[in-house]
Amino acid sequence: MAATFVSPSTVVGLGGTATCMSSPPMKTRLSSGFLKSGVTARNPLRLAGACGGKFTCFERDWLRRDFNVIGFGLIGWIAPSSIPAIDGKSLTGLFFESIGTELAHFPTPPPLTSQFWLWLVLWHLGLFITLTFGQIGFKGRNEDYFKY
Repeated sequence: MAATFVSPSTVVGLGGTATCMSSPPMKTRLSSGFLKSGVTARNPLRLAGACGGKFTCFERDWLRRDFNVIGFGLIGWIAPSSIPAIDGKSLTGLFFESIGTELAHFPTPPPLTSQFWLWLVLWHLGLFITLTFGQIGFKGRNEDYFKY
């Protein structure tokens, strides 16, 4: 396999590399596009700014701005998880009951075979999924993603 020595403007294959940061006289190195560059960016924000690049960033408080998401998401999860569907008991009821059972012997942690861990993971997984879809729905509606 032959490597060719080319100018810094070549993009494809083996060739010279140059950085966009202002540095001492530009050195030309032989490198491959398949290998990681030996030059690491110190701060990607500053590097993109120096190269004239533009960013698309989220607003700083994109998650905390709308408390309706948290309120409706919590209600949207507690309502269906309170339906008695597991042997006449609800997931919320089983989870809270297991909390009470485990608190009865407080200094001792729950064993790994305890049903508490199953109800804890299922209840919180459902809550987080509901909150995530709620966030997507509210933000999509506010930013007109769902136009007909």
